[in-house]
Amino acid sequence: MRRLHLIINPQASGGRAVQLAAPAIAALRAAGADPRITHSPGITAADDLVRESVAAGETVVAVGGDGMVSSLADAVVRHGATFAIMPVGRGNDFARQLGIPPDPARLATVLLEAEPVRVDAIEVSGRVVVGSVYAGVDSQTSDLVNSVQRIPALLQYPYGAVRALATFPRTAFRVTVDDEVHEYEGFSVVAANSGYYGKGMHIAPDAGVHDGLFDVVMIAAGNRARFIANLPRVYRGTHVTRPEVAVVRGSVVTIEAEGVPAYADGERLSELPVTATMREGALSILTG
Repeated sequence: MRRLHLIINPQASGGRAVQLAAPAIAALRAAGADPRITHSPGITAADDLVRESVAAGETVVAVGGDGMVSSLADAVVRHGATFAIMPVGRGNDFARQLGIPPDPARLATVLLEAEPVRVDAIEVSGRVVVGSVYAGVDSQTSDLVNSVQRIPALLQYPYGAVRALATFPRTAFRVTVDDEVHEYEGFSVVAANSGYYGKGMHIAPDAGVHDGLFDVVMIAAGNRARFIANLPRVYRGTHVTRPEVAVVRGSVVTIEAEGVPAYADGERLSELPVTATMREGALSILTG
């Protein structure tokens, strides 16, 4: 039987990760598995935890949300570990892209029986992340989501997105995709490996994790009220038909703008500029 090392972010999903993971862990044990469980002490411990897992012949399972997946991905790629996700965070967008089921019994079957497949990852700011690198309204939304405590989890991303759309200033972006330069006044740029971010927003509906390319979504300035009214279209992926939205593809993306932070997978990276490079097939992972 496959040996599993479940590395739990106890702060995921507002501190409810352990509770939310319990049914899937019970399903694993009912199937005869005896997973090792570690409460993650933070990203600085990821390298040692993953290295130990590889030495023990274990599959590394990120138990949490996209931030937890991202915090382990760099060490997983560096040490050649097999990776898996138990999605119990706020967003779970990379798991959504991979078709990993939230149902405990089905998830246990994936963790114990699925064969690993190779998927693309992103190298940026000296580390590997998985879903997307973004700046603008999107990064301001992440700032807001990470700071709110009293708003129900289901409403945090919509609240953050509406507030950011209402307040983020028109910004001059310079985006270089491979050798092609795009300059525009706008609100956002997303270099997407996964099509989803922001708890189910289908920001890059044609993005795939097997093609070695980013889908780079650039949103130029437009009417703010119309943007807010059309926010539901982002969940359906139909926003890309709007004239303010352009999508190009490439394997290396540099994003530049003054005074704007870059985020990746819900976590702050640094102030712009940043350069993101696609790592084709870098990650070995169990998928649905």
